[in-house]
Amino acid sequence: MPQEERRPYPPPQLTAKQELVFGSYLTKEYSVEAAALFNPSIVPHPDQSGLAVGETRFVLTLRSVGEGHISSIGFMEGVIDGQNKITFTPQGPWRTAGTKVEIPGGDDDYYDIVFDDSIPLSERVIFPQASSESMGMEDLRMVRYTDGGVTRYLGTYTAYNGKVIQSKMLETADFKHFHIRNLRGSQVDNKGMAFFPRKVGGKYTMLSRQGGEACGIMRSDDYMTWDQKQPHQQPFRDFELVQIGNCGSPIETPDGWLMLTHHVGPMRRYTLGVSLLDLEQPQKVISILDKPLMEPLESEREGYVPNVLYTCGWMQHGDNILIPYAMSDVACGFAIMNTKAIVDRLIASKK
Repeated sequence: MPQEERRPYPPPQLTAKQELVFGSYLTKEYSVEAAALFNPSIVPHPDQSGLAVGETRFVLTLRSVGEGHISSIGFMEGVIDGQNKITFTPQGPWRTAGTKVEIPGGDDDYYDIVFDDSIPLSERVIFPQASSESMGMEDLRMVRYTDGGVTRYLGTYTAYNGKVIQSKMLETADFKHFHIRNLRGSQVDNKGMAFFPRKVGGKYTMLSRQGGEACGIMRSDDYMTWDQKQPHQQPFRDFELVQIGNCGSPIETPDGWLMLTHHVGPMRRYTLGVSLLDLEQPQKVISILDKPLMEPLESEREGYVPNVLYTCGWMQHGDNILIPYAMSDVACGFAIMNTKAIVDRLIASKK
């Protein structure tokens, strides 16, 4: 019998949207912000050149959540001027993950991430690379840290593998080369850790959330091993009966450390508060604001996780403090407050 003639199939006619879907499937493209973008932290940019008087260039880090609820670390950069107007550096359409560099003799939680100079900061993303963080790198709290005239950026985050959480640290000097390390010590038993921006009493000092419900103060000689902790602030008011914790690193003022806190009350409603701590003995609380500093507006209550205001860090800018904050885990905004005004309010509430 004659062999049946085989005719080539005509090429499929795809719409522009179908072409995008097909292309993303073939390239294994992953949208790091598909589900949510929230819990920002902010620090002054390493490069403050070329700015006008009163301007500050900043780096904003964000918790990006993609398909499968996997959290990664994203970056944005911008400038705030003397009138508190914020301008962001334009972002391209793509995000590029850094290259993992294995450290000889290191384990799975001990590695570096490196970005090529050609990748703009606002297009970089740090994606989970270790088994301990396979389901996410959550809630990075960054601070510009100065010690002995050397400035670097330290950040703590929560590694999550789907069952267990683990506190880890990210360190960088230029936002191109990152060191990822596992925090050690008998007191590293929860999340929400945040470095003070300098040594206090000759020791590295951190805020922490102990037992999942209260604030604590931790001290270390080497900034990686944490075996000392003290209880610090317990929930006692109706708007914080579920939980209280820090919202990033404190800000130093002549009158004491300003500590930004989150408070969880009935119906898991998140608000932000502020306290004033002694400069040399930060375990001593000078004053606590008697009511929330910020609470969700009606327009900010709906989202991926409803009824939540949250942040992982704030930044001094001139006479003011810039607070980036997440609204119900679906979007971010900014608030600005005068530093002296909030300090005076805290001191007055003490009397």
